[in-house]
Amino acid sequence: MATETSGVAVSRPTDVGLKRELGLIGATWASETSIIGSGWLFGALFAAQAVGGAAVLAWAIAGVIVIILALCHAELGAMYPVSGGTARFPHFAFGSVAGISFGFFSYVQAVTIAPIECFAFMQYASHFWPSLYNPVTKNVTTTGFVLTIVLMAVFVAVNFLAMRLFARVNNVITWWKVAVPVLAIIVLLFKFHPGNFTAGVGFMPGGIKALFGALPAAGIIFAYSGFEQCDQLAGEIKNPGRNLPRAIIISILIGTVIYVLLQVAFIGAMPPSELGKGFAGITNTSILSGPFAGLAGLVGLGWLALILRIDAFVSPSGTGLIYTTGTSRIGYGLARNRYYPQIFSKVDRNGIPWVGLIFAFLIGLLFLLPFPSWHSLVGLITGASVLMYAGAPLSVGAFRGQVPDASRPYRMPAAAVLAPAAFAVADLLIYWSGFEVVWKLGIVLIIGYVIMGISMAFDPQRPPLDWKSAVWLPAWLIGMGIISWQGQYSGGAVAAPVNTGHIGFWWDILVVIAFSVAIYFWAMATKLPRDEMLLLVNKQGGEPELPDTGVHH
Repeated sequence: MATETSGVAVSRPTDVGLKRELGLIGATWASETSIIGSGWLFGALFAAQAVGGAAVLAWAIAGVIVIILALCHAELGAMYPVSGGTARFPHFAFGSVAGISFGFFSYVQAVTIAPIECFAFMQYASHFWPSLYNPVTKNVTTTGFVLTIVLMAVFVAVNFLAMRLFARVNNVITWWKVAVPVLAIIVLLFKFHPGNFTAGVGFMPGGIKALFGALPAAGIIFAYSGFEQCDQLAGEIKNPGRNLPRAIIISILIGTVIYVLLQVAFIGAMPPSELGKGFAGITNTSILSGPFAGLAGLVGLGWLALILRIDAFVSPSGTGLIYTTGTSRIGYGLARNRYYPQIFSKVDRNGIPWVGLIFAFLIGLLFLLPFPSWHSLVGLITGASVLMYAGAPLSVGAFRGQVPDASRPYRMPAAAVLAPAAFAVADLLIYWSGFEVVWKLGIVLIIGYVIMGISMAFDPQRPPLDWKSAVWLPAWLIGMGIISWQGQYSGGAVAAPVNTGHIGFWWDILVVIAFSVAIYFWAMATKLPRDEMLLLVNKQGGEPELPDTGVHH
């Protein structure tokens, strides 16, 4: 459906060749299977090692943070249900320069998850096949590396199924993935030791500073990532205005409850004899190599340990599978933005972006090389995730100003407050990731600009570079780098921190918040004018069989 706006015919952005075959349960489980992945297998141990009993608080705080970010994605996805949404909303709101940046953040985040999940698979599988993983170097072996490649190839092969068939496979996997941690929670709570929450060095070793640092460093934020899968698959969801926001919110609420209770169960069930030096002093190799399965075996629940080790194959595989799906859809979206070669928008007769799937596999292999273990990848991907998430509140604010009259099947409550708050929270997560992660992300981003620049140079229909609407972007990226460099968090295991620590603790948080608010309102002041924004929307509009998401007057 189209209307006239200042002489511009306006239609809804939509996708060509994709098929809407995903219902509410399928959409919810697409996000849930992303959330419940390798993060629950290792996150509870890493969080407890970092902040002891206060790890429970860390999961709860992270849940609140992610829910705020998810509300932004719920409004955006319902308003403009297009595949690869996280890569496309900033394109509509701010034009090509900002769109290129957030699009590349989205792609990096998605394309590296499958390798991470494969590494988690190999680490747990080493219980049965020790030659897959070296517990001393904490890296996979050559055999593990080869099998990781094979597993990634399997993810791609399954993704060639039609979406309705893929959804059935994913639904079965996700029911299992949710049921097993719930079972573990119930059983382990019968082994509860309340004193464990203050064992060793107290309830919160390292204080609030360590608590904040644990959110990205311990893999907590990483564990919650994936709720945005509904936005990535929005072009294939039935009745997206109703199903998409519900799926996002339901998946986050389920994930938050499960993760908080898992942490309670893990801390409470640990035998006190293991905690003489606190959770950071645990030396039991069975717990270190497979935290929940090792714990179950230690407390005499061999049957549960076996189920958990089986689930350690299923959970990462399910997440790797859906992220391979999401990566191909982001590649499709970037091609629709004309940032990637148009071959990425090619779909087969089942509506599958097959070129994007193949490249998801090939590019994923590159990330296996410099980051050969689960934990070393998590910091980088957490940084990429929150950079991607920062684009959502900016887009919500921009769209509220550009098209306030547009139909919004779901409206984020108190957006005037929550949108800038969500952006500030995303910046805090970037800051807490540490300078080592931030500067590495900077290098990755430069590489991304080069790759996309080359691609766009050969596209005669490439969009113009909208510098005026993205003048805040380099100031934001460089500013966050400087604050991180001068701040309190190194983010690495180096002997001498690469950050200076000149900005004191608490002051650093105030600086990040103040800087974020300034950037947010700067971005709102320079967003694309209404007509230019609608032109970008119109260029990706046009399939009459797709539902109308609202009329711009």
